[in-house]
Formats: sequence, C-alpha cells, structure tokens
Amino acid sequence: MSREQRIRVLAKSSLCQNLPETVVAELAARSVERRVKQGQILFTANEPASGMYIVLSGSIRAFRENIDGREQTIHVERAGGILAEVAVFDGGPYPSNAVADEDSDVLFLSTEDVHRFMLLHPEAALAALANMARKLRIVASLAEQLALQDVGQRLATLLLEEARLALPKLQDGVSFSLPLSHAQIASRLGSVREVVTRTLQKLVQHGVIEVRGHRIVVLNVKALVSEAQKRRHGTNTQLS
Repeated sequence: MSREQRIRVLAKSSLCQNLPETVVAELAARSVERRVKQGQILFTANEPASGMYIVLSGSIRAFRENIDGREQTIHVERAGGILAEVAVFDGGPYPSNAVADEDSDVLFLSTEDVHRFMLLHPEAALAALANMARKLRIVASLAEQLALQDVGQRLATLLLEEARLALPKLQDGVSFSLPLSHAQIASRLGSVREVVTRTLQKLVQHGVIEVRGHRIVVLNVKALVSEAQKRRHGTNTQLS
C-alpha cells in the first residue's frame, strides 16, 4: 500500500481522525506494514506485547479460547480499527488472540513509538482513550448478551449490526456479505456451530432472512428487530 493510501486510512481511524494530515503522515512514517493471510494469527493472548496494530484493509478478530478450544470473539476490527492498545498502555501482555478473518493489511507501531507520538500529540492520546472506552462498552454489552440473551437474540443482533453497515437506515430487502463460516459465527456469539445452523434455518423458515451463499438478505426487518429485542422488552416472540 502506498504512503498516500496509508495516510488516507489512518486519517479515518479513531486514533487520527481529528489530527492534521502532517501529524498523520508522521505516524505513518513510524509504522511497519504487514500482510496477514486469512486464518493467520497476528498475536496470542499472554504473549509479551511489543506494540499495537491499525487495520488498513480486511478484518481482524480478537478472541479468547478456553482449554477445550471453544472460542469467544471479543471484537472485530476493520479498516481504521485498532488492536492491542491496552497492552501498549498498561505494559502487560496481549489480552487476547487476534486472527485474520480474511486476507488483511495492518500497520504495526512499536510501544516506544506510540508513547513518543502520544507525548508529542496529546489529542491522539485522548482519541486512544476514547477508543478504549468504546471497547469497554462493547465488552460490557457482550457480557450482558452472554448472561441474559439466548443464541437467537445474539444472532439477530449480529445480523442487524452487519445490515446497518450496508444500509444505516434499515429496510426490507437490504443485503450484505457475511463471509463467515457457521463455526466463526458461533465464536462471535459464544455458541457452537450446530446451534447457529439451526437458528439460521429457523430465521429462513419464518421468512425473516434469505441466505444466498455468503450473502444475507433481510426480508423482514421488523421481525429481525423483534427477535433481537424480545427479552429486553419482556416479550415471548422467540421463533419456534
């Protein structure tokens, strides 16, 4: 990726979106670009951290794994997303594993370079703090979902989030690409592949969605929203 392309992506990231282009260019110059193939591990939990990553293209998923090999996705970062900033600021090891869900390009910034950059540009430090606060909210929401919602609700919520990326103002017929296997979806939802497959089939059978290969078409937005929110509103609208 060219220097100009790096700067363009960085300028849109949560870390740099309010910084002058000259400052963004300075950060780009300090970075090292890496190509990560689909399925390749970027770093592992408890590995000594040497720096953080900013996604240029593709999709990187942060997850934890238990002793039985079952995964729980924590967050997914696409272009402009940041990974491992917690370890850079607290001096500890990487808090999770990170894997490429598709071929991706990332920028690596060493801990020393990040610290130096933040001291020179306090506004970037505030942006990093805001980004970590956003992720804390995501983790809190994830904990709530795992404790209080069933797989049907979590799947409906995931589909709505992906649909909104394609069309912020949702309407029947919106379609989007979901290039994930059922096992990968299960990891995001804290479930297993068989349950995800059955739940997707129910949504199809009830005319809520249509599956065309890796594309999902939302046929009934109202029904999908109802499925995502059923327990929150104390209703019993679970698909059966």
